[in-house]
Amino acid sequence: MKSNHIKGDLVSGVIVFLIAVPLCLGIALASGAPLYAGMIAGMSGGLVVGLLSKSQVSIAGPAAGLTAIVLSAITSMGDFRIFLAAVVLAGLLQLLMGFLKAGTVANYFPSNVIKGMLAAIGLIIVLKQIPHAVGFDEDAVGDFSFRQLNGENTFSSLAAMLDAFHPGAVLIAGVSLLVLIFWKKIPGLGKIPAPLAAVVLGVAMQEAFRAWMPGWGLDIKQLVQLPVPDDLAGFVGQFTFPDFSALAGKEVWITAMTIAVVASLETLLNVEATDKLDPQRRYTPPNRELKAQGVGNLVSGLLGGLPVTSVIVRSSVNINAGGRTRLSTITHGALLLVCAAMIPGLLNRIPLATLAALLIITGYKLCNPAIFREMFAKGKHQWVPFLVTVVAIVWTDLLIGVLLGLAVSVISILRGNIKSPYFFHKGKYRDGDLIRIELAQEVSFLNKASIQLTLEALPEKSTVLIDGSRTVYVAHDVLELIREFRDVKAPEKQITLLLSGFRKVYKIPNSGHTFILKNEGENIAWEPTAATPPPAQSHRELLKELIN
Repeated sequence: MKSNHIKGDLVSGVIVFLIAVPLCLGIALASGAPLYAGMIAGMSGGLVVGLLSKSQVSIAGPAAGLTAIVLSAITSMGDFRIFLAAVVLAGLLQLLMGFLKAGTVANYFPSNVIKGMLAAIGLIIVLKQIPHAVGFDEDAVGDFSFRQLNGENTFSSLAAMLDAFHPGAVLIAGVSLLVLIFWKKIPGLGKIPAPLAAVVLGVAMQEAFRAWMPGWGLDIKQLVQLPVPDDLAGFVGQFTFPDFSALAGKEVWITAMTIAVVASLETLLNVEATDKLDPQRRYTPPNRELKAQGVGNLVSGLLGGLPVTSVIVRSSVNINAGGRTRLSTITHGALLLVCAAMIPGLLNRIPLATLAALLIITGYKLCNPAIFREMFAKGKHQWVPFLVTVVAIVWTDLLIGVLLGLAVSVISILRGNIKSPYFFHKGKYRDGDLIRIELAQEVSFLNKASIQLTLEALPEKSTVLIDGSRTVYVAHDVLELIREFRDVKAPEKQITLLLSGFRKVYKIPNSGHTFILKNEGENIAWEPTAATPPPAQSHRELLKELIN
């Protein structure tokens, strides 16, 4: 651990901790679990996963993407302790997946889909935090689903907030945004982290409103709401232990496998995305990450916490706040433990509007318009899957959106491969013209239909050159198609077929009506058959010009 990163990591750990408190509580609320279950998951993600993971900047904790699964499981099981047994079992399954090297599945997700995921999450963060910034806190802070528990959705909530503006929240959020944007430009204040300054100023404004402008003061639901125990015994009493007698039930195993698969996939996607955000571009071993997450879920379940994954929201905050090593994630986990036990009342004075402003800045950096311009500049095969991923994640959830983006990316590749198996010099060809078809580097069976249509459309009495000099692979189906065209179709239409550059393994035997063309340095040599004479000199010169 480099000493020059220690200060930045400690400060970043504090910032992530402040963001993590309402998110952990909000996700627990959205999941139908005890509020403290979210805090325990945050502690496990910070301390356990932070110590075991090789990711330097990823933050683990309770994930919004699992809320629907957790809510459904707790409701159907009827006992939170039985659900905890499933979480422990899911951790063991993840640990096994890590040893079986299942983490390599992350290598099959294209970069345009990962970038689309980041942009979509950034957009969701902005859309979800705008209502909190104006004092409309009807939805839990950790609820990032399109359909919200309060009956609204991401967009209808924006319309509903127009009738619920709170002047105190709007002013606190506005001042916090100004601090976050311009703080470093103020002489003499650059050494104080802007997010920390925004939180302190937000708390001070709230206390001032309560003292002198009660109408502008925020309600309890507009502040962080961490459970406050009466004493240490009360704090320890908030930990719940699993009921392992339920392991004989089929539902526990189904829930455990569901959590293990979904949490692992979400973790691998988030870690890959986080690696792309890391200024030092470090690589996180995926199998090691699965093992770390498995142990994290094992501990979280044993202590009464929700399942954990790598979380892109907190990871992005960590990177933007200057976190560069695992010290930041460990610091945030330690603060969750210590502060929840010792100073929960102080944390409950933090306005959600201030934290919303911090998250809005983070979200904007993830979905910066420059990212969209960059993807559009790369062509449709890049921006179409990217845009589908963005829209699908915003309207559904992370996993569904990523899988849809992956499907579109695969279809785009296949479609491009089918439509572009060769380079065809197009033009108005007449009978007797020479036509050159240059095959691409790889020609698969998917290209057969396209090549067949082109060969059938060739004009009669023309000379056709099929150039395979750039081709590394030609599918057997395509070779059979060329042979059939040579033996049957070409003679019928009086077409002279010339084959050039085919590797020996793909050599198509000669026949009575075909020239085999060889490139020998600067010269063009012909192997005519007995039935067909070499072309005229002018024709030879035309061929040489086309090939060169």
